[in-house]
Amino acid sequence: MKLLSLTRRTMLAATAATAFALGGWTIAEAQTPPGVLVVGQIAEPQALDPHAVTAVNDFRILMNLYDGLVRYAPGTLEVEPALATGWDVSEDGTVYTFTLREGVSFHDGSPFDAEAVVFNFERMLNEDHPYHDTGPFPLSFFFSAVEAVEAVDDMTVRFTLNEPYAPFLSNLAYPTGLIVSPAAVMEHGAEFGRNPSGTGAFTFAEWRSNEAVVVEGNPDYWDGAPELQAVIFRPITDANTRTAEMLAGGIDVMVEVPPVALGEFEGDGFTVHEQAGPHVWFLILNALEGPFADVRVRQAANYAVNKEAIVNDVLEGTAEVAAGPTPPAFAWAYNAELEPYPYDPERARALLAEAGVENPEITFYVTEGGSGMLDPVAMGTAIQADLEAVGFDVTIETYEWNTFLGRVNPGLEGEADMAEMAWMTNDPDTLPYLALRTAAWPAEGGFNSGYYSNPEVDALLEEARTATDQERRAELYREMQRIVQEDAPWVFVANWKQNAVTNDRVENFTLEPSFFLLLHDVVKN
Repeated sequence: MKLLSLTRRTMLAATAATAFALGGWTIAEAQTPPGVLVVGQIAEPQALDPHAVTAVNDFRILMNLYDGLVRYAPGTLEVEPALATGWDVSEDGTVYTFTLREGVSFHDGSPFDAEAVVFNFERMLNEDHPYHDTGPFPLSFFFSAVEAVEAVDDMTVRFTLNEPYAPFLSNLAYPTGLIVSPAAVMEHGAEFGRNPSGTGAFTFAEWRSNEAVVVEGNPDYWDGAPELQAVIFRPITDANTRTAEMLAGGIDVMVEVPPVALGEFEGDGFTVHEQAGPHVWFLILNALEGPFADVRVRQAANYAVNKEAIVNDVLEGTAEVAAGPTPPAFAWAYNAELEPYPYDPERARALLAEAGVENPEITFYVTEGGSGMLDPVAMGTAIQADLEAVGFDVTIETYEWNTFLGRVNPGLEGEADMAEMAWMTNDPDTLPYLALRTAAWPAEGGFNSGYYSNPEVDALLEEARTATDQERRAELYREMQRIVQEDAPWVFVANWKQNAVTNDRVENFTLEPSFFLLLHDVVKN
């Protein structure tokens, strides 16, 4: 029997499970087939081209279809060999030479070699490349330090950087560094994102829009065939529906479980998984104009918001209060001496009075939901109440996720005073470099939507990304965190502990600090 036929039957079973959930049937009456894992995702993927997407929701699929030259070692954010078996770095930190793994083929049968690696990075970075128009490539700036990529021989590739760039290896392990089949890009052009081909543990089978992405186990995978026959990624955007499907047996894995639903999976038949990761949830404050142009008003907002109550009551303990812009998951670079802003309404009122501000009017952008946004409407409502309790006059404007990003990413100037945001990153450089530097204001192509600017922070970040000694990098990042906390360009709210639920037919499932979903070793009985 072809696996594709099996997965279509599985989809029928999953659809039936929804009916069982509504009709009060039990999980035993709606089981999906053994060997086929059904994952309830939070949204439809944008594309299956790793160079064209930015959402963790998409990455969870892509990390199973593709490999990079390096990958994160299990349970860590440290890199280890993958499609490259090893590498050398020049003494000045500007030349990386990779030895590639022999005998690997893409799913379409074409060979993996140095020319394929060159094709991938030239496609992203070179506007004159014949397949550059198959983009967009929104995270290609991860490799902006790359000056040249050369095939030294069939199985050796050399990257030359324009200066030392400490996050380079970590960025290669991120989904933007995954290697796609040049032959498939040439065949499908701009439609490659619907016709993916990589070297990963699973091969693409089909994508039925708003219904399912189906992948099948790759028996020829270089790192050993996966245990699963197939995986079905189902987009179930409504959290209540996703919960009902999990309870009814229509899905085997549920990611990003709403905090209020976790209690439903504490009994027999389910396992709740948690894993801290590099996540920070914060409020962008418009430091260019309006009330938050005054640092005292920004600090007042940090004192006014009861982060402990949000973490414990809204998020049901699934997060920890954030102390600054760097998540504690980056233990080597995290400034553990920083304490979060305490909840101190009186201090907030005193700062507003000191700034000469009375009942400042605040336009607050809130999103209905998005990857890593936790429970944004409930959180926004709680934050509004806390701010109003100390004298702010807050008006919430709520938008669907993509519309929200279209308003926030171009900058808050002339639009809003405050906006929710969450980032999940792979290196302590990424978030502050893209969202806190002066040169990262939206007009310059960055994500500093609140227009924060501090020359000392700029200098620290520039030095940190070129420092070749990790302890020196750590010192620079810790000092950056201290200054940014004091300047309060954001309200630092929470660091999420990601979660997922599996049913008792799933074995060997783990969550990674990277927030990726790696299914090579998972078993489904």
